[in-house]
Amino acid sequence: MSQPNDLSRSLTSLEQDSTIIAVIEMSQSSWLVAGIVPGIERHPLKKIEPSEEELICLLMRWRAEATKHGRTITRIAVAFEAGRDGFWLARWLRARDIEIYVIHPTSVAVSREHRRARTDRLDTGLLKRVFIGWLRGEPDHCHMAAIPTLAEEDAKRPNRERERLVGERTRIVNRMKRVPLPPNTLLELRRDMARLRFVMDQIKQVEEARAQRLEQAPQEKSHAMVRLLARVIGVGIETADMLVHEVLARNLRDRRAVARYAGLTGAPDESGSKRREKGLAKAGNARVRRGMIQLAWRFLIFQKDSALARWYQTRTASVGKKRKTMIVALARKLLIALWRLVTTGEVPAGVVLRAA
Repeated sequence: MSQPNDLSRSLTSLEQDSTIIAVIEMSQSSWLVAGIVPGIERHPLKKIEPSEEELICLLMRWRAEATKHGRTITRIAVAFEAGRDGFWLARWLRARDIEIYVIHPTSVAVSREHRRARTDRLDTGLLKRVFIGWLRGEPDHCHMAAIPTLAEEDAKRPNRERERLVGERTRIVNRMKRVPLPPNTLLELRRDMARLRFVMDQIKQVEEARAQRLEQAPQEKSHAMVRLLARVIGVGIETADMLVHEVLARNLRDRRAVARYAGLTGAPDESGSKRREKGLAKAGNARVRRGMIQLAWRFLIFQKDSALARWYQTRTASVGKKRKTMIVALARKLLIALWRLVTTGEVPAGVVLRAA
């Protein structure tokens, strides 16, 4: 039985004689497009300028070649790896009725050899193989990333902008604390102070704009989630806003997907009799991972009587258990508990909420 939002395999049957399959290896200077075109024995490989218009022209040219060889094309499936370029190309192609997928890069199995050849041509060949397997419905070839809407991506900007501004404020304050005061340094310090005032004003503007949005539309789904999370003692409005827009508002199918997206799952290394745990996979959202580990430490202070806090204290009471190791497990359990809170309304056992 398929799970909701199951992106580990395609649920549409593949008719390869009527489907053009293409993968894109994207870089800043060029795109390498590899394809499988019905009726053509060779697998075309074309380097183009990083232009969406040139890409669509190439796909249409391949369709014309397939038609010329007597094939009727009813489907064009394109994929590329998630990365620096984001999801804008996926949205642009989808608006032009092109079937587009974004491959999660950590789901593609690669050789574990220490040194291996890596070229764009080899990378597109690998992507093409895993994409064909995914289109055939075979599980575990690769996983696709959910393509967010422009509004969903835009909702993340205030929190991320504030994070950068707070980092800049911390950098300036730390620098001001450690500098001596010769004449030139004093002038530089005054310029830093002026910059600090400007950054703090911008932080205030971001926070005020967010509060205004929450006040104007309190029943909107993401806003209601933020307000509910902020009722948990120990969770501030900033943490609640980050968690909702980065992970909790996504339509993730189960608790394992939630923990995996946050990068709070392990990375076991097993071969024959050798078994060892290599720590966190760190393949998920680093912002959520950092925020949840910080929140887990705060949770132990503000929610001492909760079942999760008692679980942590029990596990770390015995000799040999490391508090820093177990805090990751607590962060994972806490994130799943908060996900259940905003999706089903289930309050974690022993957790105290502020009055509505």
